Amino acid sequence: MPPRQVCARRIMRLTHLFIMVVFNVCWAATLPINKALGNWLEPGGIVTLRFLLATLALAPLWRWLPGPPLQGRDWLRAAVMGMLVFCVGQRLQVLGNALGGAGNSAVLMALEPLITSLLAALLLKEHIPWRRWAGFVLGITGVALLNGVWRPEFQWTSLTANLIFISSFVCESGYSILGKPVAQRAGSARILATALVAGTLANVLYDGGSTWQAAHKLPWQAWAGLAFMALVCTVLGYTAWLWVIKETPVSLVVLTIFVQPLAGVPMAAYWLGESLHWGQLWGVLVIGAGLVLGLVEWPERRRVPLSKAALEN
Repeated sequence: MPPRQVCARRIMRLTHLFIMVVFNVCWAATLPINKALGNWLEPGGIVTLRFLLATLALAPLWRWLPGPPLQGRDWLRAAVMGMLVFCVGQRLQVLGNALGGAGNSAVLMALEPLITSLLAALLLKEHIPWRRWAGFVLGITGVALLNGVWRPEFQWTSLTANLIFISSFVCESGYSILGKPVAQRAGSARILATALVAGTLANVLYDGGSTWQAAHKLPWQAWAGLAFMALVCTVLGYTAWLWVIKETPVSLVVLTIFVQPLAGVPMAAYWLGESLHWGQLWGVLVIGAGLVLGLVEWPERRRVPLSKAALEN
């Protein structure tokens, strides 16, 4: 590949990863927002309203959405993605977060990149270089330091709550594993719109009535949080994710998820009044090292072939 094409490819990949870093900062805000919404809504109601708002914002724009339309079995794949991620997965994640607390959830969140990467290697046949594996290890270690798992006051949740939260990652990974091949053939926003309609129908059928009654009592702050999660974190964020993994390995993109605990620490300190500790500084440094190791494309050494005369000597 010519040097100019290599340089352009690296710039595009860095742009993709920067976009995902920005959205991971936004996704980090969903944990404290969900905690606050728990004062008025059940975990399932939060999920139903969030993705109902996202569907109402995106689905009416179907005619003007960019990219080719879905064809054949891609409709079914997109629908399965929506029910897995926007119904089952999100309900498990919000419920696990409510049972275990934000600190435990942040620790467990470090397992999502690893689970998704393993599935990408098995199902999408992606090659994961040793640098990326090392980045995963450093990221998980940094999250543990960030949350001070060694401190006496740190409370691990029950096994049931942990398993509920971790099981949501398997559902979440379906968005990448099923979505990457579909994104090669159809527009990212069109895939998301189809997935949202399927997931929202399942949510409304499950608890639409009770959620509608609770929605009448929500203050404007709750609606603002739901609108942020629906429009920024869902419509823009999930569209960008599909657009990025279309050109970039899934195992590389999921490394950016480690940005979420980095962003979550100052958010928790500011919004929830949580105290800071030195472990958070070390955690930031270790996670940063893991991101640099896993995300930066290091130049490889070129082997210069020896001349015939040198071989004879």
